[in-house]
Amino acid sequence: MTRINYSSGAPWEEIVGYSRAVKVGNLVEVTGTVAINENNEVVGKEDAYAQTRFIIEKIGRVLEQTGFSLKDVIRTRIFVTDISRWEEIGRAHGEFFKAIKPCTTMVEVKGLISPDYLVEIEATAMKA
Repeated sequence: MTRINYSSGAPWEEIVGYSRAVKVGNLVEVTGTVAINENNEVVGKEDAYAQTRFIIEKIGRVLEQTGFSLKDVIRTRIFVTDISRWEEIGRAHGEFFKAIKPCTTMVEVKGLISPDYLVEIEATAMKA
């Protein structure tokens, strides 16, 4: 099967050795995604709901580059710095995935790469 790596152009992709997304056959994996825009500015600082919405929209854009969409998502993994905010994070997630219902895990972590990031999401998409 052919493997295609998709890059966002971020300098740390080369430093760490990873891709924004990887497509193999009918499967796409999207790397951990945070709420940072194209100008390297945090979106929704201190707003977990806004960060979650932005992140899922960002994942949707990279999926489109691969020929997939959010409708093809079969799993999301949500890493949060404060699990007590699960409802606002879950509400934003549900706005995109309520009808799709992918497998989902939400886990509280000690911290993300910047203290401004409240949420990080990975996604797996597959076409039948």
